[in-house]
Amino acid sequence: KSFSQKQNLTQHMRIHTGEKPFSCVTCGKSFGYKLALTQHIMIHTGEKPFSCVTCGKSFGYKLALTQHMRIHTGQKPFSCVTCGKSFSRKPYLTEHMMIHTGEKPFSCVTCGKSFSQKPHLTQHMMIHTGEKPFSCVTCGKSFIRKQYLTQHMMIHTGENPFSCVNCGKSFGYKPALTQHMMIHTGEKPFSCVTCGKSFGYKPALTQHMMIHTGEKPFS
Repeated sequence: KSFSQKQNLTQHMRIHTGEKPFSCVTCGKSFGYKLALTQHIMIHTGEKPFSCVTCGKSFGYKLALTQHMRIHTGQKPFSCVTCGKSFSRKPYLTEHMMIHTGEKPFSCVTCGKSFSQKPHLTQHMMIHTGEKPFSCVTCGKSFIRKQYLTQHMMIHTGENPFSCVNCGKSFGYKPALTQHMMIHTGEKPFSCVTCGKSFGYKPALTQHMMIHTGEKPFS
């Protein structure tokens, strides 16, 4: 990967080295670059000087507001040169490009499995460590991701905020609605590179691929 400025290369190298030279004096959390620390400090101070004129939501730094505004405007300025798909944020495009390149720079030291993003590796490592940092205050059940806890909480609250415009069926989280909508549209965006068979959602493709690889992960 190449950069126009040496400073950007230096920051990028910290992904590989794990170096985090900027530490929060309040909680001790460390970061790879100064801007991330500055943004983090606002969690402790509660400072949110940038407000959305549409919905009033406030943010600790201007970039977060700029990115948020794209929810209202629908702007997706970052496009994939390979397939044309557009994204509201550059990291989403970078992440998407790895589908085409097959790049997976983050590897698990325990089992060797590789990932295209560091957060995915971090989550994967919890399988080996057994760590589940997000706990339900109602029943005590723990999860490896905050998203899973949020979805779980809807069991207790009964909340189903995402509704299908075609049949009215409601869901507790957006990905479930997105998958459901494919029943109506017939869309199958996940295709097998070996035999070409298509699926409505990624876990189905993952399971299908085991037919070709012979993988049997459950012992």
